[in-house]
Amino acid sequence: MIEINKLTKRYGQIEAVKNISFTVNEGEILGFLGPNGAGKSTTMNIITGYLPATEGSVKVDGFDILEEPEEVKKRIGFLPEQPPVYKDMTVSEYLKFVSDLKYVPKSKQKAQLDDIMELCGITDHVGRLIKNLSKGYRQRVGLAQSLIGNPDVLVLDEPTVGLDPKQIIEIRNLIKSLGKKHTIILSSHILPEVSAVCERVVIINKGEIAAVDTPENLSKGLNSASRLTATIAGPQNQVSKLINDIYGVKYNEVLGKPNKDTLTYVIESDKEIDVRRPLFFAMAKAGYPIIELRSMDMTLEDIFLKVTTVEEGVH
Repeated sequence: MIEINKLTKRYGQIEAVKNISFTVNEGEILGFLGPNGAGKSTTMNIITGYLPATEGSVKVDGFDILEEPEEVKKRIGFLPEQPPVYKDMTVSEYLKFVSDLKYVPKSKQKAQLDDIMELCGITDHVGRLIKNLSKGYRQRVGLAQSLIGNPDVLVLDEPTVGLDPKQIIEIRNLIKSLGKKHTIILSSHILPEVSAVCERVVIINKGEIAAVDTPENLSKGLNSASRLTATIAGPQNQVSKLINDIYGVKYNEVLGKPNKDTLTYVIESDKEIDVRRPLFFAMAKAGYPIIELRSMDMTLEDIFLKVTTVEEGVH
């Protein structure tokens, strides 16, 4: 659905984006991540037609943003980090204004806006001036305007900024549901949110692509080994020996003692070998119950820090 090829953006001698390429598949929710100043917002502004590229191309549904900008913009709904709302308008006035800008037929405007406002949870605020809304509700109005015209692609920059925990969960679930009908690029500093919503991530650093893959594959690729914790009820010497006898296990060590009858072990194995099944059978055969088993694979935060850490140690 979106093809970005050798994209570069220069401001004088400064290269904000350096020859980056990636694609976003139809119906995919892609996480777009990077530290401040990495080139995220610049890239999103180029994709949506707010900024021209210095070099390279962006195509949306086969249309080039430079050659056929109107066709591209018809297919994109954009929520910038600061929602583009007019504070002296009421919610309904503003959304109708955006509908006119997007050439939504008059006969379809009311039904479409009613659906969008209900979806975004702002139906009860249609008559209020936007300047009197909380930051969270302004964010919802910004999300609503991005949905007008039913675009194929949504580009969402920090869509949950300013929302309380309950609203964050609601918007997260809304984004998931929108992913069934739209292709979505989601930029967020709340990395657990990206993990929960996105199927694949692109990490940009210093204007260059640092990583592209699913969080699971990135974790496997960056880890030299697989690690897990196991809380097991049984004598340490026997349990430790049984663990070490499992094919693929490199070592184990005691991490803690939750209570007098159990110990928690850290188990490291070859990253290509899943030791959970043989571990279960070994302990079951010996009569030592596994109370808890957890993966210690890298989180998205770990991955983000690892691929964006520069030699000087600055993140």
